Amino acid sequence: MVPQQIEQVEEALWELPISYKDRMQVPVWIFATSELLEAMDEGVYQQAANVAALPGIVGRSICMPDGHWGYGFPIGGTAAFDPQTGIISPGGIGFDINCGMRLMRTSLTYDEVKPRLEELVDRLFAAIPAGVGGSGMLNISQDEFRELTVRGTRWARDHGFATDDDLDRTEEHGCMSGADPQKVSQKAIQRGYKQVGTLGSGNHYLEVQVARQDGVANPDLARAMGIDIPDQVVLMLHTGSRGFGHQIATDYLQKFVSVMNSKYSLDIRDRDLACAPFQSAEGQDYFAAMKCAVNMAFCNRQLIMHRVREVFSDVFGRDPSQLGMQQIYDVTHNTAKLEQHQVDGSRMELLVHRKGATRAFAPGMDDLPQVYKQTGQPVIIGGSMETGSYLLAGRAEGGRSFFTTAHGSGRVMGRRAAKRCFHGKDLQRDMLQRGIYVRAVSSSGLAEEAGGAYKSIDAVVEAAERAGLSTPVVRLVPIGNIKG
Repeated sequence: MVPQQIEQVEEALWELPISYKDRMQVPVWIFATSELLEAMDEGVYQQAANVAALPGIVGRSICMPDGHWGYGFPIGGTAAFDPQTGIISPGGIGFDINCGMRLMRTSLTYDEVKPRLEELVDRLFAAIPAGVGGSGMLNISQDEFRELTVRGTRWARDHGFATDDDLDRTEEHGCMSGADPQKVSQKAIQRGYKQVGTLGSGNHYLEVQVARQDGVANPDLARAMGIDIPDQVVLMLHTGSRGFGHQIATDYLQKFVSVMNSKYSLDIRDRDLACAPFQSAEGQDYFAAMKCAVNMAFCNRQLIMHRVREVFSDVFGRDPSQLGMQQIYDVTHNTAKLEQHQVDGSRMELLVHRKGATRAFAPGMDDLPQVYKQTGQPVIIGGSMETGSYLLAGRAEGGRSFFTTAHGSGRVMGRRAAKRCFHGKDLQRDMLQRGIYVRAVSSSGLAEEAGGAYKSIDAVVEAAERAGLSTPVVRLVPIGNIKG
């Protein structure tokens, strides 16, 4: 139920005032159309208000159009904190640290790929480990893994799995500085060191997609980002730091619960928002450990895309460069980062938490690769496996959301409910009849990800555009999918 106190500020912006709940320091902003707002579960409003009461929060607590109930922060939640007075919270980042999206173009068309689609998907399914647990393509020691967590995609480049262009087209160039594996538990190392190059389960996927001509919303931006052929085939990847990031989040949530009241007198509304002052020893330790998971996830996606290039090259008998297999961008949607933003006319360094929310830097901003200085940052928004996804671009008006936009469709149905409503094998058969060939590790896992369990990706993207957060570039239609 939508709270009575909510006020419509603009067509796609709603505000819960500070008076909505005791101890709120800033208002809550929800970017959504009235239809999406009505569809949000009540927990979204409660969680966003709890975030607004956290120490050191600046500006507002934000929820994106795809927002839904999560652990601590709502999924789709964004909040910025003063690094000197504010906190850091694993609940504002998520257990799958640096869960993110990668998009790669090809010079192949749908007509060229269609006759070999099933072969391609079968080969990719065989080549890329998927599902719960699993071991990746690397046979490295735990010490080598620790080095990988410090260097991220640079490690992959130096071992022949990445190019300089891949690094340039990855957020943070594929490596967050300051990662310290000494701040990571042995249990996390044990869980993570064999999982580099694995897809995982849940909503993680590798998808073969088509950029159809009628789906190009902005031809100039599309061309600048490499979408320049009618019915062009692209590859989209969604995965993160696997069990490694999950264990780091678990470890530090337990640490923060033990010290936030007794040591720092932090009185928070929700135990799931367990936190520590950012400048405290515990806060800095978590930040350094989180960066290890961020770097592992960048490297994980890089190795998977390296294997994709190998499979395509083998199937089509051409070098990946001859197939035009160039990365468009890689972007994270579960992290905390120190960034410069304008607040009330002053430029400030802020610790921006994004949980199920994507950075969307505007044209001309620092940290964008030169190739995207004029276009703004590419933003990759995953929809459901039945409907489609989007490539967007950041825009100047996005400053009011700390240059953040949505990350996907957002669930409207829990996983258990989805398994009651849908059957995986029926879904797989129906999708094949619609031209989408799917391979999945489990039938129940496929049912969890049915299109009916998600909001309309078109509605989410439209709301983000109306709110001035991002610009649609091209809609991408699925034709092949691998799921854990």
